[in-house]
Amino acid sequence: MAKFGIDKKPFDVQTELAQKHKVLRKQLGITQSELAARSGVSLGSIKRFENSGQISLESLLKTVQILNRISDFDLILNPNDDLKQIDKLFSNRTKI
Repeated sequence: MAKFGIDKKPFDVQTELAQKHKVLRKQLGITQSELAARSGVSLGSIKRFENSGQISLESLLKTVQILNRISDFDLILNPNDDLKQIDKLFSNRTKI
């Protein structure tokens, strides 16, 4: 299937995330085996992730914690709008 359009597809995000993870791990001088031992994530899961982008969210968070990048996830899924305005949308309608 051809890749057209502006938005990234889930597979693209997975692949990029896995590549960034691998580069960061190597920059820190941590082997896959060491990361597995320190994070409690199996070596197979780490290898699979870095090769295919497939990993559970829990395992990913455990590995990025060891890589000192867990705070990067603070930026994910943050609402852009003022929460008070969103709350108004779900509040009771004006009484008649």
